[in-house]
Amino acid sequence: MKALGLILAGGNNNRMQELSAKRAIAAMPIGGSYRSIDFVLSNMTNSHVQTVAVLTQYNARSLNEHLSSSKWWDFGRKQGGLYTFTPTVTSDNSWWYRGTADAMCQNIDFLRKRHEPYVIIAGGDCIYKMDYNKVLDYHIEKKADITVVCKDMPKDEDVSRFGVVRMNEDYRIVEFEEKPMVAQSNTISTGVYIIRRRQLIEMLERCQEENRWDFVNDILIRYKNMKHIYGYKMEDYWSNISTVDSYYKTNMDFLNPDVRKYFFREAPQIYSKIDDYPPAKYNPGSDVRNSLISSGCIINSKVEGSLLFKNVFVGNNCVIKNSVILNDVYIGDNTHIENCIVESRGTLRANTYYCGDNGVKVVAEHNERFMI
Repeated sequence: MKALGLILAGGNNNRMQELSAKRAIAAMPIGGSYRSIDFVLSNMTNSHVQTVAVLTQYNARSLNEHLSSSKWWDFGRKQGGLYTFTPTVTSDNSWWYRGTADAMCQNIDFLRKRHEPYVIIAGGDCIYKMDYNKVLDYHIEKKADITVVCKDMPKDEDVSRFGVVRMNEDYRIVEFEEKPMVAQSNTISTGVYIIRRRQLIEMLERCQEENRWDFVNDILIRYKNMKHIYGYKMEDYWSNISTVDSYYKTNMDFLNPDVRKYFFREAPQIYSKIDDYPPAKYNPGSDVRNSLISSGCIINSKVEGSLLFKNVFVGNNCVIKNSVILNDVYIGDNTHIENCIVESRGTLRANTYYCGDNGVKVVAEHNERFMI
């Protein structure tokens, strides 16, 4: 493919509460066996993008460990491959990334040395499948300067945390408002953009000269009346996980057979780093209904409408309902969990009760297991 990929995976926000305290949002576990960044990486390799750079910053250790081998996404190659860039102190610069445009500015030499004519820019916190070739063909057909992948959200969806766009009859973007207080449209930007590489370099250099650091506000919105910026409508499943509620809902979507079939069974595949855990074990007394149980789990009790990630132990006489239990959690006997997200590597003492009565509750316990 005649494009390289840039994945923006360094951001953080307070809307994830304790879930983003020790990992980047792009490293959040999804669907039992995946990380959020697996979806965009799989889209890149399935679209035959041979060179991909991941820009990381906040709490990057877990994400960098996940990306330590590029073979899982078929990026182990002599030409191109998978690159990971973190902020670097140099004689000219000692800043962390001050925004999405600055993250690209600080790695602009990488863009200058490449030969691909186009760049695909995408976030690492969205769950979807996409053939970027179709978007690139659309971009070329429209003779666009920038193409923004958009999606129509349901009428009752709160779109104030997204970039909201309005297009004319030719799909040219005429209005772009980032995180509006009151949205005038239900069409949002999915955070996927295509732009010519040389034009991106020119815009980034100008941003740098003017001390502007944000790609959306300082390039897309600023140039919307000067450049030909078009929207490309996607119709398939798409979700952003940057809040606790959206993260919970996205994982719960995987209990829907149609969503599981779309991501797990239908081509193209979603790839991830493989862990060598044994199959899940269901002991006498277990009762599992409408749940997704990952490898390495040991179940001794009732689990209903929930996702259990890898290596979770559920003790005797427990009840787990409508909850997401992340990796390597130990749940003691007689524990009741409902409408919760349990943080990974947590230890829940026996005879405890956790329930999200007014929404989703995040449970982050760090008790010592040998004391239970």
